[in-house]
Amino acid sequence: MPAKKKVDGDKLIKMAESGKNQKEIMKAFKFNTAAQFKSYLLDAYMNAGKVPEVKTGRGKAKANTSKEVVIRKTGSVVIPKVLVDEMGFKGGDKFTVRKTKSGISLKQI
Repeated sequence: MPAKKKVDGDKLIKMAESGKNQKEIMKAFKFNTAAQFKSYLLDAYMNAGKVPEVKTGRGKAKANTSKEVVIRKTGSVVIPKVLVDEMGFKGGDKFTVRKTKSGISLKQI
């Protein structure tokens, strides 16, 4: 993948806000595609503080907000902490388990 080219963000913003058409701006900055132009324009706006930065989700691990329950090899059922907190359960709470038509049901004792 080629290195990202250096673009004067302030100049790009000024041209876009002055009403120049996209083809003229692309030619002036030697952009090959409209997507490339829009990507650089968005980056310029973000760097200027005119648009909030877009979070990509890469780099930091997200907290597990899934509503999936896991059964481990040992047979232990693992309920994510988010769900435990949301439902008001505490460590040591006991449940009865029964099979239903739609799956299983847990009922707190």
